[in-house]
Formats: sequence, structure tokens, C-alpha cells
Amino acid sequence: MTDTDDAPPAPPIDPGLYDRVQATLETAGPLPAVEALCRELERSEDYANLFFALLMKKRVALGVPPFPTGSSTELPPGTHEEYEEAIRQAGRHVGQALLKRGEIPKAWSYYRMLGEPGPVKDALTSYVPGPEADIYPIVEVAWQHAVHPEKGFDLILDRHGVCSAITMSHSSDLASNPTLRDYCIKRLIRALHEQLLERLRGDLETRGITAPPDVTITRIIAGHPEMFAEDVYHIDVSHLSSVVQMALHLSSGPELDLARELCLYGTKLSPNLQGDAEPPYENTYADYKIYLDVLAGENVDAALAHFRAKIAPALEDMNTTPAEVFVNLLLKLDRVPEALAVAKEFLSTVEDRQLNCPGVSELARRVGDYRALAEVSKAKADPVNYLAGLIAARS
Repeated sequence: MTDTDDAPPAPPIDPGLYDRVQATLETAGPLPAVEALCRELERSEDYANLFFALLMKKRVALGVPPFPTGSSTELPPGTHEEYEEAIRQAGRHVGQALLKRGEIPKAWSYYRMLGEPGPVKDALTSYVPGPEADIYPIVEVAWQHAVHPEKGFDLILDRHGVCSAITMSHSSDLASNPTLRDYCIKRLIRALHEQLLERLRGDLETRGITAPPDVTITRIIAGHPEMFAEDVYHIDVSHLSSVVQMALHLSSGPELDLARELCLYGTKLSPNLQGDAEPPYENTYADYKIYLDVLAGENVDAALAHFRAKIAPALEDMNTTPAEVFVNLLLKLDRVPEALAVAKEFLSTVEDRQLNCPGVSELARRVGDYRALAEVSKAKADPVNYLAGLIAARS
């Protein structure tokens, strides 16, 4: 439990310290000498050495060899838990002292050893970097070590902008943490929306037009088509594309509405700025907006018909993505029986592990349609799940 490879290096030692602790040892004995050393190290803020001095203090009290990195076999029977507790107390003492100094990465080396991220997470929550502060060691603790990933994302977005934050989110498996994924997506949407609105207002001002304080992107787009001459854009179009695609993961809420405005802006860009996308998003921002409209509860039936119509043409090219997207869209609407029907019609011959949506087998189990599960299993030459489906259907 004393793995401190990442512990901070000790500051220079006061040469007089050696004479003082030796004198205490000769006049008062080992334990007072260790206690004197701990006081000296605390006073000089030499926390790396203080940690080991505190362990040495416990070993001296136990009457075992004083070397703090010694083997646990040197401890008397029945004292292992007592010594483990001494390690925990020493780590907390040093970690808390480092947190008070604002040295979060150094403090983390001790709390990580103890498996106690709570104090460091609290410190990260209140952390406000100065203008010249190097935030990357803090981001490493917060994001890479997952102590407070939301804070790490905030630091990158606020300091280095949308591009770096998008790169950060794409470099991690956010699908395994939907809560964090939604947090990052919402912050990106708000940041990009704010940037776009500010630049659209600036464009209007250069044209001698003062926009009202409560103007929206939708109102600006509707009232000023002249702003969208060929190849004109107001924000990085790669950022726009990335953030809008990430927004497809959201549920209804204010950020979803902001994302729909971003899509609306994207539809006004010249075609060569909208980029190329595969079905069912071959019309890029127009299709993205229709999808987001469904999530917002608007024009649902028409939007579903829009995406369903894309399935058959894509299947002619052996492309099942539109069918998979449609199944996922139905599931977002909690229309599980409909999703099962679509999967049975268009995806029954595809192995579930090859799909980006739940397959027929999983959907059949969700709705309790075990005969459908048996039918699909038979079609896939899967006798085990075929019989399992028949047995489940009987019961």
C-alpha cells in the first residue's frame, strides 16, 4: 500500500536537520527523535519525506525495523491492520496539506494510493486557474484519472476552446459514460451556439444593423438571407459538423433546441461547406435537423416517414445504417414494438454484434416476443437460441 512512485520530489534538506535529530536520538531515544523529524519536515513543507517519517514513527512504536519501506513480514502478528491504518492516516495528512497549498496533482499521488478520490474531487470543484496557470497536470488528474472529468473538460473548453474540447471528447470512450457524454455535448453546444450568435451579431453590425439584445439565430437567419453568400461562414464548419452529430445523442432539453438552431444555420451554408455524409444523413444538416426535431417531439410522424423511406434504397447497396438509425430513433421514442418490427423486416439476417442498434434477439426479449426470437434464430441457423425462444414462449 506504499506505492509512491508518483510522489512529489522532496525540497532541499536543511543540513542542520541531521545534527538536531541525532542529538534528540542520543538524549531522548528513537520515538522522540522521529517525532522531532516529523515536526521539522512539516515546518519545512517537505511532505514527501514527511509521509515516510510518519510511517517510521509507527514502526518504531511497534518495535520493528524502522525502515518505512520494509517488508510487512517484519510486523508482529495482529499489527498489519494497525500499520495499514497508519499508512492511511499518513497519506491523508500529507494529501490534505498539499491540497491546502493548491498542489492538486501532488496530493492526488497520495489519495490515489489510498483509493480515496473524494478530497481531490472537492478541490477540483473549487479550482480556478490563474491566467498563466498550467492546467494540463490538473486536467490529467480530473479527466485521464476520472477524478472529476467534467471539470477537466471545462478547463480545456474554457481555456483552449471548442476545437480542443472536441478532440478531447473524441479521444475518450464517452459511450461507456452517458452522463459524462451528455455533459460534454451540452457544454459544446452552448459554447458553439454562443460563438455563432456573437459572430452573426457582429456581421450585422458591419452592415450597419443593430440586433436587439434578445435576437436569436433563427430570427437572424430568417431576416437576413444576404448574410449567406456563396462560401460565407461564421464559425469553423468542422466544429459545426462535429457538434451537431454529437447532439444526436441528446434527449429533449434547452441544449437540443440550441442544436436545432445550429442545424438550421448549417442548412443555409453553400453545399460545398456542408460536407458529405452517408445515408441517412446524405442531406447533412437538413437531415440532422429532422432527427433532432423528432427528439424534441416536433413533426414526429413526418420525420419518421422521412427516415423510413431511406431504408430500402440503402439496402440495395447493402447499407443497413439507415435501418439501424431508424431502430435507434424508435427506441428513443420508447416505441419498442415498432423497433422490433423494423428490425425483423430489415435486420433479421444481420448478426447482432455487427449492428449499431439492438438486434432482433434483444428487442424480442425486451417486448417478450419469444416466438419472434425463435423465428430469427432458426433463420440464422442458431438452434440453441431457437429452442430457448420456444421454451420462453411456452412459459
